[in-house]
Amino acid sequence: MSLFLRLYKSLPIIKQLAAIQEQLAGLQRHFRIIETATVIQAMATLKAGDPRYRDPKRLLAHGAQYWSQNYEDGMITEIFRRVGPGTRTFLEIGVGDGSENNTTALLSAGWSGYWIEGSKTCCDSISARLKTMPGLASRLKVRPAFVSAKNIPGLLRELGVPTEIDLFSLDIDLNTYHIWAALKEFRPRVVVVEYNAGFPPDQVWIHPYEPDQVWDGTQDQGASLKAYDVLGRKFGYSLVGCDLMGVNAFFVRDDLVGDRFAAPFTAENHYEPPRYYLWHRLGHPMKFFGESHKT
Repeated sequence: MSLFLRLYKSLPIIKQLAAIQEQLAGLQRHFRIIETATVIQAMATLKAGDPRYRDPKRLLAHGAQYWSQNYEDGMITEIFRRVGPGTRTFLEIGVGDGSENNTTALLSAGWSGYWIEGSKTCCDSISARLKTMPGLASRLKVRPAFVSAKNIPGLLRELGVPTEIDLFSLDIDLNTYHIWAALKEFRPRVVVVEYNAGFPPDQVWIHPYEPDQVWDGTQDQGASLKAYDVLGRKFGYSLVGCDLMGVNAFFVRDDLVGDRFAAPFTAENHYEPPRYYLWHRLGHPMKFFGESHKT
């Protein structure tokens, strides 16, 4: 350590600032604990007061967060427990860096699939990790692409995505509705899309298609749950639930629904209002995982 640096650190004001910084770091840890406890309590209160949680055909009670943001992991697992896993394949559009999305949990459970992400930086990060995990890399194809209603059918053909894949998860904010609407020949068994809970469950609202724009962070994005309800029925899908946060809607292909889910399969029945205050990571910080080791 240089003489200047030793003198600098010995100054009383510098020592005081270092102590304050340490105290602030401690407070941040305490705030995180309090915030986590508050979210857990709020969720418990909501569940206790909502009789729908006692309906065994609803998905709400099965919400769980592993790599997902809004407890989608548990609801997706429950859907496939009811309809069967099929070929255990997925497609997700809008995956970030792989550390927080709807299919990383499936990948960790041995599923195979395809990721499409608009950020090249995120794709480079995923690819770098996959180079150290050859077993995982053999089950996942990653494609950097800014998707549009025009290019998405061709992208799926280029990637070799099967027409009848098991899970299709779509989250690109502004134009999500228009991407699903452009895939009428695509027949996934289960579809998960983000809806705009800022609109009432009986209102059809769709953001105008703007292929060159991205979400500005306001309520002016995506489409209402009723709009997806109508589109899903047109394509042969039933709305079987939404997550507690009022973010994701879950659709199952009509031939698989049977008596397995809570009817009627409408926006009015399954709508959840926006509870964005419940967004919180309850575990350790997210990270795109390494391969599991079997013993």
